[in-house]
Amino acid sequence: MEAIFFKRLTFSGFLFLTALFLFFSCGGGNKTENSAPSIERHLVAEEIVESANDDERGSAPFVLNEATFNGIFVPASGKHVTVTLSIGGIVKYTSLLPGNRVQKGELLATLENPEFINLQQNYLDACAQTEFLEAEYRRQELLLQQEAVSQRRLQESKAGYLSVKSRKDAAAAQLRMLGLSPQSVVENGISHLLEVRAPISGYIANMQMSTGKYIPAGEPLCELIDKSAPLLRLTAYEKDLKNISAGDKIQFTVNSMGSETFAGEIVSIGQQIDELSRSLDVYAKVSDNHSMFRPGMYVIARVVKDFL
Repeated sequence: MEAIFFKRLTFSGFLFLTALFLFFSCGGGNKTENSAPSIERHLVAEEIVESANDDERGSAPFVLNEATFNGIFVPASGKHVTVTLSIGGIVKYTSLLPGNRVQKGELLATLENPEFINLQQNYLDACAQTEFLEAEYRRQELLLQQEAVSQRRLQESKAGYLSVKSRKDAAAAQLRMLGLSPQSVVENGISHLLEVRAPISGYIANMQMSTGKYIPAGEPLCELIDKSAPLLRLTAYEKDLKNISAGDKIQFTVNSMGSETFAGEIVSIGQQIDELSRSLDVYAKVSDNHSMFRPGMYVIARVVKDFL
């Protein structure tokens, strides 16, 4: 009886030990394997946090605050002139080509128009009449002092003199608008061709005239560009305003000239933000001028400020 009980107990213990072994093999082993990656992830996370803290602390003695802008070259005020005339005409002569450099006062072209001849004739007629009517008006003044004429006669003489004088002055002003001196008309007589001369020194651009072509009044003949003092028109955004001010020094590169850098200085900042792009224009003068610079060339500029 005792032997049978012992055998049963031994068999039950064997089953219990077997079940316990299987339990630790399946459950306990998994816990050990799963805990290793968790520890590794924890260590990596700590390294990332330490690296981020090192970046925040930084090792440089100053902070570099840099604003960068895109833009183009533009001529300075008064350095880009469109040549137009108040009367039309047929181009009789021009030897210019786009890109030619001309000096102020140099002949650009000659035009032919009967209206130009009539204007000179009207001026000469008004000059002659004015001289006569002025003399008559002075004579009437003397006669009135001697009570030889009436006040009305003097007033009529004065009105005729002032009317012709105004026509003379108007014709003279029109001649000056065309670049012709009224005095030269008096001294040299009527010119059949209108000479168009350069108002500034510069380079010919956007040339619209050619020999034999009719140019209507107000239409441009050509443009003149003086490159001696170029400006940069840069595009800044609303968020950049706190980093720029007039007088800031800039460095810029020209898209077609490689990595060579040039210097400049901000001279003007726009006061109105574009509602769509949230941008405004910033103008800078160029300190390092270069013969390769052309209006419209693309540039990238930056303002660099160092804070200790």
